[in-house]
Amino acid sequence: MNSIKKILGYVWMVLAPAIIFFLVFQAKTKIAHATEATSANTILQWVIILIIFTPICVGFFIFGKYASENAYDHLPESSAEIED
Repeated sequence: MNSIKKILGYVWMVLAPAIIFFLVFQAKTKIAHATEATSANTILQWVIILIIFTPICVGFFIFGKYASENAYDHLPESSAEIED
């Protein structure tokens, strides 16, 4: 199971920047093809999408980093196992 966690950690680390790149590419494309009447709305929509998904992807990357470093090898099963 730990090897699966490690492999999926690398997947998350690759997927997070790929998602951001894809979103920015789509935003540029959609804004470029928007008409003059809908340009402001399209820009606003994509700015909101990018603002929301960027921290999510940063979290994916951080989660993948810890998973690839085997930080999740042993998870506590009770509060007595938690170490400070």
